[in-house]
Amino acid sequence: MSRNKTYISDDQLHAMELCIYHGTKVHIEGLDGERISQICRCKGSQSWRGGDRQNDWVWVKQRPGRWYGALNGRLPWQLQRLFKITLQNEDGGFAEYLLALAFTTMPENSGNLDPVSKFVQVGKAPAAVASQVFTVGNIVVCPHIIRELAASSKTGDGRNERWIVNSHIALATWNDVYNK
Repeated sequence: MSRNKTYISDDQLHAMELCIYHGTKVHIEGLDGERISQICRCKGSQSWRGGDRQNDWVWVKQRPGRWYGALNGRLPWQLQRLFKITLQNEDGGFAEYLLALAFTTMPENSGNLDPVSKFVQVGKAPAAVASQVFTVGNIVVCPHIIRELAASSKTGDGRNERWIVNSHIALATWNDVYNK
């Protein structure tokens, strides 16, 4: 289940083992060059420590290179579920896949920096691709996302449709995204 799509038959789906997870560790390079872990949380619809639910935003690798302007081939998506499936292969062996379901975004202005704020803005993806399942190995790190508060960014039901990607909060992300 990397770049190629894996099709699952009804029989495989019924025989599949599924485990739900509430977080995953992502290994990143710290400011001093050492490898450190960051935990990306995904509680689904459950509350987090008695408050609102906690479904972290994550950078998701899309394509190598300069795709999506300053985002360098990555998009911020909001986790909704983390899960592992176990499938039986045609040869009788088993394969495990650690997957994530996320709400997706699309870069505005081709991913170029906003001339005033100097941040990239992203918007809600079209309905056909609003949710995607992908391998957890494509998660790079958790970005800092700021809700756009302009009246034009709200839907009639009060949900947000635009966000600003704030990478000033993490020097490593700033260097990786904006100083290329």
